Amino acid sequence: MRIAVFCGAHNGSDPAYQAAAKNLGHWIAENNYELVYGGSKLGLMGVVADSVLNEGGTVIGIMPEFLHDLERVHTHLTKMITVADLDERKKAMIQYADVCIALPGGVGTLEEISEAYSWARVGQNNSPCILFNVKNYYQLLQEFFDQMVEQDFLSKEDRQLVLFSESLSEMDTFIHDYYKK
Repeated sequence: MRIAVFCGAHNGSDPAYQAAAKNLGHWIAENNYELVYGGSKLGLMGVVADSVLNEGGTVIGIMPEFLHDLERVHTHLTKMITVADLDERKKAMIQYADVCIALPGGVGTLEEISEAYSWARVGQNNSPCILFNVKNYYQLLQEFFDQMVEQDFLSKEDRQLVLFSESLSEMDTFIHDYYKK
Protein backbone atom coordinates (compact mmCIF):
# COMPACT_ATOMS: atom_id res chain seq x y z
CA MET A 1 0.00 0.00 0.00
CA ARG A 2 1.30 3.44 -0.88
CA ILE A 3 0.64 6.34 1.47
CA ALA A 4 0.78 9.87 0.03
CA VAL A 5 1.74 12.31 2.74
CA PHE A 6 1.16 16.01 2.20
CA CYS A 7 2.97 18.23 4.69
CA GLY A 8 5.00 21.35 5.25
CA ALA A 9 8.50 22.09 4.07
CA HIS A 10 8.85 23.72 7.52
CA ASN A 11 8.83 22.06 10.93
CA GLY A 12 6.21 24.29 12.52
CA SER A 13 6.44 25.90 15.93
CA ASP A 14 5.54 22.88 18.06
CA PRO A 15 7.89 19.86 18.40
CA ALA A 16 4.77 17.68 18.42
CA TYR A 17 4.50 18.13 14.65
CA GLN A 18 7.96 16.63 14.11
CA ALA A 19 7.19 13.82 16.55
CA ALA A 20 3.97 13.04 14.64
CA ALA A 21 5.87 13.01 11.33
CA LYS A 22 8.42 10.56 12.81
CA ASN A 23 5.65 8.35 14.20
CA LEU A 24 3.81 8.37 10.89
CA GLY A 25 6.99 7.38 9.06
CA HIS A 26 7.62 4.59 11.55
CA TRP A 27 4.02 3.37 11.12
CA ILE A 28 4.38 3.41 7.32
CA ALA A 29 7.60 1.37 7.41
CA GLU A 30 6.40 -0.97 10.17
CA ASN A 31 3.36 -1.92 8.06
CA ASN A 32 5.48 -2.38 4.92
CA TYR A 33 3.69 0.50 3.23
CA GLU A 34 5.49 2.87 0.88
CA LEU A 35 5.71 6.63 1.31
CA VAL A 36 4.88 8.92 -1.60
CA TYR A 37 5.64 12.56 -0.87
CA GLY A 38 6.96 15.81 -2.34
CA GLY A 39 10.63 14.81 -2.42
CA SER A 40 12.15 17.50 -0.18
CA LYS A 41 14.58 17.04 2.70
CA LEU A 42 13.20 20.17 4.42
CA GLY A 43 10.71 20.45 7.26
CA LEU A 44 8.14 17.78 8.03
CA MET A 45 8.65 16.44 4.51
CA GLY A 46 12.23 15.50 5.40
CA VAL A 47 11.27 14.21 8.83
CA VAL A 48 8.67 11.75 7.54
CA ALA A 49 10.93 10.59 4.68
CA ASP A 50 13.92 10.08 6.98
CA SER A 51 11.76 8.18 9.44
CA VAL A 52 10.63 5.73 6.75
CA LEU A 53 14.16 5.40 5.34
CA ASN A 54 15.67 4.83 8.79
CA GLU A 55 13.30 1.89 9.23
CA GLY A 56 14.37 0.41 5.88
CA GLY A 57 11.18 1.46 4.10
CA THR A 58 10.50 2.62 0.55
CA VAL A 59 10.20 6.34 -0.21
CA ILE A 60 9.12 7.79 -3.55
CA GLY A 61 9.62 11.53 -4.01
CA ILE A 62 7.78 13.55 -6.64
CA MET A 63 9.14 17.03 -7.29
CA PRO A 64 8.74 19.65 -10.00
CA GLU A 65 11.99 20.59 -11.73
CA PHE A 66 11.79 24.24 -10.61
CA LEU A 67 11.72 23.22 -6.93
CA HIS A 68 14.83 21.04 -7.03
CA ASP A 69 17.04 23.85 -5.76
CA LEU A 70 14.46 25.70 -3.66
CA GLU A 71 13.30 22.70 -1.63
CA ARG A 72 16.63 20.95 -1.52
CA VAL A 73 15.79 17.61 -3.00
CA HIS A 74 16.25 14.60 -0.73
CA THR A 75 19.11 12.61 -2.24
CA HIS A 76 18.66 9.29 -0.41
CA LEU A 77 15.21 8.29 -1.63
CA THR A 78 14.30 4.93 -3.11
CA LYS A 79 13.00 6.71 -6.20
CA MET A 80 12.71 10.33 -7.34
CA ILE A 81 10.24 11.34 -10.03
CA THR A 82 10.66 14.75 -11.65
CA VAL A 83 7.55 16.41 -13.03
CA ALA A 84 6.85 19.70 -14.83
CA ASP A 85 4.88 21.63 -12.22
CA LEU A 86 2.97 21.52 -8.92
CA ASP A 87 -0.28 20.37 -10.54
CA GLU A 88 1.52 17.43 -12.12
CA ARG A 89 3.13 16.58 -8.75
CA LYS A 90 -0.21 16.60 -6.99
CA LYS A 91 -1.84 14.45 -9.67
CA ALA A 92 1.06 11.99 -9.62
CA MET A 93 1.00 11.72 -5.82
CA ILE A 94 -2.74 11.02 -5.82
CA GLN A 95 -2.42 8.51 -8.68
CA TYR A 96 0.44 6.64 -6.96
CA ALA A 97 -1.34 6.58 -3.60
CA ASP A 98 -3.77 4.19 -1.97
CA VAL A 99 -4.24 6.60 0.96
CA CYS A 100 -3.83 10.39 1.24
CA ILE A 101 -2.73 11.81 4.61
CA ALA A 102 -2.04 15.44 5.52
CA LEU A 103 0.29 16.26 8.37
CA PRO A 104 0.23 19.88 9.57
CA GLY A 105 1.39 22.29 6.90
CA GLY A 106 0.61 25.53 5.14
CA VAL A 107 -1.69 26.53 2.31
CA GLY A 108 -0.01 24.12 -0.12
CA THR A 109 -0.72 21.19 2.17
CA LEU A 110 -4.30 22.33 2.63
CA GLU A 111 -4.75 22.71 -1.12
CA GLU A 112 -3.34 19.24 -1.80
CA ILE A 113 -5.48 17.33 0.71
CA SER A 114 -8.55 19.40 -0.22
CA GLU A 115 -8.14 18.45 -3.86
CA ALA A 116 -7.61 14.78 -3.01
CA TYR A 117 -10.81 14.86 -0.93
CA SER A 118 -12.73 16.80 -3.57
CA TRP A 119 -11.70 14.26 -6.20
CA ALA A 120 -12.80 11.43 -3.88
CA ARG A 121 -16.24 13.02 -3.63
CA VAL A 122 -16.70 12.91 -7.42
CA GLY A 123 -15.17 9.47 -7.97
CA GLN A 124 -11.80 10.60 -9.36
CA ASN A 125 -9.78 9.49 -6.32
CA ASN A 126 -10.51 6.13 -4.73
CA SER A 127 -8.21 6.72 -1.76
CA PRO A 128 -9.31 7.51 1.78
CA CYS A 129 -8.29 11.02 2.90
CA ILE A 130 -7.04 11.69 6.42
CA LEU A 131 -6.01 14.87 8.18
CA PHE A 132 -3.51 14.01 10.91
CA ASN A 133 -4.99 16.32 13.52
CA VAL A 134 -1.87 16.78 15.67
CA LYS A 135 -2.76 18.87 18.73
CA ASN A 136 -6.05 19.78 17.00
CA TYR A 137 -4.20 21.54 14.18
CA TYR A 138 -7.09 20.88 11.77
CA GLN A 139 -9.91 21.34 14.31
CA LEU A 140 -11.32 24.50 12.68
CA LEU A 141 -11.36 22.80 9.27
CA GLN A 142 -13.15 19.80 10.78
CA GLU A 143 -15.78 22.13 12.24
CA PHE A 144 -16.08 23.89 8.87
CA PHE A 145 -16.69 20.57 7.08
CA ASP A 146 -19.36 19.75 9.68
CA GLN A 147 -20.92 23.17 9.04
CA MET A 148 -20.98 22.37 5.31
CA VAL A 149 -23.09 19.31 6.17
CA GLU A 150 -25.38 21.35 8.44
CA GLN A 151 -25.87 23.94 5.70
CA ASP A 152 -26.49 21.30 2.98
CA PHE A 153 -23.34 22.02 0.96
CA LEU A 154 -21.80 18.62 1.76
CA SER A 155 -23.66 15.35 2.14
CA LYS A 156 -23.27 13.24 5.26
CA GLU A 157 -22.06 10.39 3.03
CA ASP A 158 -19.33 12.53 1.47
CA ARG A 159 -18.31 13.83 4.90
CA GLN A 160 -17.57 10.20 5.83
CA LEU A 161 -14.88 10.03 3.12
CA VAL A 162 -12.47 12.09 5.23
CA LEU A 163 -11.13 11.44 8.73
CA PHE A 164 -9.67 13.92 11.20
CA SER A 165 -7.62 12.07 13.80
CA GLU A 166 -4.43 12.11 15.86
CA SER A 167 -4.53 8.34 16.35
CA LEU A 168 -2.59 6.06 14.01
CA SER A 169 -4.71 3.09 15.10
CA GLU A 170 -7.90 5.01 14.26
CA MET A 171 -6.40 5.91 10.89
CA ASP A 172 -5.51 2.27 10.25
CA THR A 173 -9.07 1.19 11.04
CA PHE A 174 -10.48 3.95 8.80
CA ILE A 175 -8.26 2.84 5.91
CA HIS A 176 -9.17 -0.83 6.21
CA ASP A 177 -12.89 -0.09 6.68
CA TYR A 178 -12.77 2.24 3.66
CA TYR A 179 -11.52 -0.59 1.44
CA LYS A 180 -14.11 -3.04 2.80
CA LYS A 181 -16.92 -0.92 1.34
